[in-house]
Amino acid sequence: MSSSLLQRRWQQLPERAVRQLQAERLRHYLRTVVLPFSGRYGKLFREHGLSADSIRTLDDLRKIPFTTKADLQSTPEEPQRFRDFILVPDQKVLAHRPSTIVNALLHGRAAVKQAFESEFRPIFLTATTGRSAEPTPFFYTRRDLDHLATVAARVVEICNGRREDKMLNTFPFAPHLAFWLAHYAGTAGGVLTLSSGGGKVMGTEGNLRQLRKFKPDTLIGIPTFIYHLLHQAAEEGARCENLQRIVLGGEKVSDGLRQKLRELAGELGARNVDVLATYGFTEAKMAWPECPFPPGEPSGGYHLSPDLGILEVVDPKTGAPLPPGHAGEIVFTPLDARGSVVLRYRTGDYTDGGLAYEPCPHCGRSLPRLLGNLSRLSEVKALHLDKIKGTLVDFNELEHLLDDAPHIGAWQVELRKVNDDPLELDELILHVHALNGDDRTQLSRELRERCFSHLDLHPNRIVFHTAQEIRQLQGVGQVLKEQKLVDHRPSTLANSNPPASSRTLVTASQAG
Repeated sequence: MSSSLLQRRWQQLPERAVRQLQAERLRHYLRTVVLPFSGRYGKLFREHGLSADSIRTLDDLRKIPFTTKADLQSTPEEPQRFRDFILVPDQKVLAHRPSTIVNALLHGRAAVKQAFESEFRPIFLTATTGRSAEPTPFFYTRRDLDHLATVAARVVEICNGRREDKMLNTFPFAPHLAFWLAHYAGTAGGVLTLSSGGGKVMGTEGNLRQLRKFKPDTLIGIPTFIYHLLHQAAEEGARCENLQRIVLGGEKVSDGLRQKLRELAGELGARNVDVLATYGFTEAKMAWPECPFPPGEPSGGYHLSPDLGILEVVDPKTGAPLPPGHAGEIVFTPLDARGSVVLRYRTGDYTDGGLAYEPCPHCGRSLPRLLGNLSRLSEVKALHLDKIKGTLVDFNELEHLLDDAPHIGAWQVELRKVNDDPLELDELILHVHALNGDDRTQLSRELRERCFSHLDLHPNRIVFHTAQEIRQLQGVGQVLKEQKLVDHRPSTLANSNPPASSRTLVTASQAG
């Protein structure tokens, strides 16, 4: 059965049938692939008295211990811990499988060897961004690349892309999932694609030149860079009337940012542009898209690929699985991955809408969907804003607040110490670009009021910049991901984030 037909089949299934099929597929995957060929998970299952048959329904997933980012990170004692998660097939086990014997009889031993290599030999890798630790590589086999192409083609389909479209891929050239997903969206989705490499390769000017010449129907990239690109294009009077959709990945996307991107696209002559987000992460080796939805209405959520992976939502404190519609931490388990494999991987990402199984209100697909705003548990930072106690500030909420502010464009939040003294209090400084020449005194007052009313927090300073200055602050064209939050405190304090189990937001006000 082709991947497209399989996807259509899953689109027609109710929740109970989806979960039953996923449990059957997981049990088969564990029995035939993971447990025989993963030293780590084979040992883990034995230690906990588990087997593939222990997983009869998806409720049984809770029996499998979580895998966390810490499990993947190298240590001085284990400098290549990532290797523990790579499947290493046993030739003797493979040779005695009935399918292997039949294949050898029909096609010969050379064909059998070639099939094994295609399924199990790593030939490609991506890596985590390494913002908080050393980058961790994740390996792909030919089979994994076929799956990546499948989910990339689904992104094109769900975002209403067409084969006659042209797509400008502005993700940075790097061994990171976002760039390669966009690449395969073009090749597998049959869309003519120009990959610019983002600002770090061609610079904003080079990307602007391609926007003018190539005139894409689809623009895909990191939200911060896309904003800068369209803002400069509008300033220079560029035109791109046939732009129909902007697809974003690598950062959170707020409603306010969507609206600003639509307005900028309108200044280029494009009308009714869909601004759509994708959600993915290196460890999944895939990503999931939103479908188009009218401005002002809630998103239908990220449309999942239930044939290739299971997403759970769990209580971030207890780890207990939560029913559909409940907020919690996202956990991922693959259903047919090779190369690097992680089971019940705790992403550290939080959804406030949970999972949904009913048909999407916009496209009608019955695929499972991930709803609501996404945030990272690691972006709750400890600040010492007064002499009495430490304060936990949720920068996910601050980011949405600033993106939604109607009179500012790009921004950056800077953390530092008063007078750069390591023993002094923390400072929170907002760097912003005011739109349309708005009165800065009034805008400062509005921003302070928004911060206080939403977060019970006053920024110490608000500094206004030109569009070019804010581009330089964010590192547009210089860094892989533009910097919206920079922590200039001494490293021992800058890294003193609370554990995921203490995510509850606690804020205290500080006089501005």
